[in-house]
Amino acid sequence: MIKISLKERRKFGQHFTSPEIFESYILPEIKEILKNYVWVDLFAGSGNLILPILKIIPKEHRIEFFKEHIYLFDVQEHCIEDSIKHAVSLGIPRHIAEKNIILNDSLKSFPKLLSKSNLNFPIFHITNPPYLYLGYIVKNKETQKYISLFQGDNKGYQDLYQIALIKDLKNNVRDMIYIIPSNFLFGNSVSNKIRDDLLKYYRIKKVYIIEKKIFKHTGTNVMITFFERKDEMKNEILEFNGVKIGLDKNIEKARKYKLSPKYHYKAGFEFEEFIEKMKAKTPLKLSYYLKISETNSCKGKTKVNLIDSNDFNGTNYKKIKIQVNQNLAERIRNNTLWIRTVDTGSWDGRAGLYFIKENFDVDGIIVTKNTYRTNPIQIFFQTPISVDEQYLLKDFFNLTLEYLREITDSEFMTTYKYSGANYTRKYFGLSQAKKLIETFPIRDLNKVQLEKLKEIIKLKDSKSLISFLKNKK
Repeated sequence: MIKISLKERRKFGQHFTSPEIFESYILPEIKEILKNYVWVDLFAGSGNLILPILKIIPKEHRIEFFKEHIYLFDVQEHCIEDSIKHAVSLGIPRHIAEKNIILNDSLKSFPKLLSKSNLNFPIFHITNPPYLYLGYIVKNKETQKYISLFQGDNKGYQDLYQIALIKDLKNNVRDMIYIIPSNFLFGNSVSNKIRDDLLKYYRIKKVYIIEKKIFKHTGTNVMITFFERKDEMKNEILEFNGVKIGLDKNIEKARKYKLSPKYHYKAGFEFEEFIEKMKAKTPLKLSYYLKISETNSCKGKTKVNLIDSNDFNGTNYKKIKIQVNQNLAERIRNNTLWIRTVDTGSWDGRAGLYFIKENFDVDGIIVTKNTYRTNPIQIFFQTPISVDEQYLLKDFFNLTLEYLREITDSEFMTTYKYSGANYTRKYFGLSQAKKLIETFPIRDLNKVQLEKLKEIIKLKDSKSLISFLKNKK
């Protein structure tokens, strides 16, 4: 097999699949129906998602089976050669392999050879298509050739794998197994359109969500998704089983998924449903970040102690002292909360709200350069809220967040980075945090209700908290 540079891989968005993935998770699902389909991979690479089928076909029948049931395509000549050699190693004569392993740019054109008139069986497409985000494509000269794929009817899609999916939809492929980024199920703006367009026509039969790195050259989080075309276009709630594969392949976690068209078929929609239903009548208004431009414009004689969120030495953030006017100093000191958007990997370092004084022993957090969503971020309330109420908000927020993480397995959050932690690290978006804060009903409660809320939060009773919020509605 020819060695490909990282730059060349990025140019084509290619990440080759190991035979183990196919043999462990795909072959067991299809081995009883092998003779019922033409097995196709339009982005074949070295053929690892189709050719291992031949291993369970008796040697005396392999050549005929290959002729009638296997077609591979790829845009790169070296991949075609690798696939041909792979087929030959499994007993297929080269001259026969060359007829069914064909050079084709399948993102641009669906192979005419796969028209129904040329085949004796329906197509079953198994593939690991190219992954290349549109933002990357636009910014890099070597990938700008793909921009035309996102125009016309394809305007609004965000990744090459989405172009591949929609190509199958337009060509009436009924059965598909795709290895694609997990953001297909869990992403927001990056995936809303492809889910809305595709899942009107296809149901998901099953998914394997792989919570570990399986590709050598990328940390992209992926899932194996089994699609089946519906008999008619229909917007409906989809329900299916999923299995999460952890670092130890012997530990698998099964759960049921429910996708609603109301929430763009996004997994973990229970979070959106919760914040929509539980938003307070008088929600707190807030903003993020103390920027150096603000302190520079509000200079005075009052000293405040800050950490610089842009200056981290690997252990601690740099502490600085600055002088500002009295109004800004009071604003900094009276807003005591910061948000951790990324799990650290330890159970006491989960995403959530924390107190600046307790964690950093300073008055506030300043941004001296660019704002980064993964750095510590100070929260500023436009709605007047006392320090005691901020303590209550912190506990309310963290208790509610952990409840939502538990019932959804944190799937409304973005997987941040796989590691040796005891759980999969997640990122909690700032807009999500703002909406969760807006469910804190502190301005809607009478004295009796407030005392009841404090008691529930003190006991860390998430079920009673949710019941309390529902009854308030």
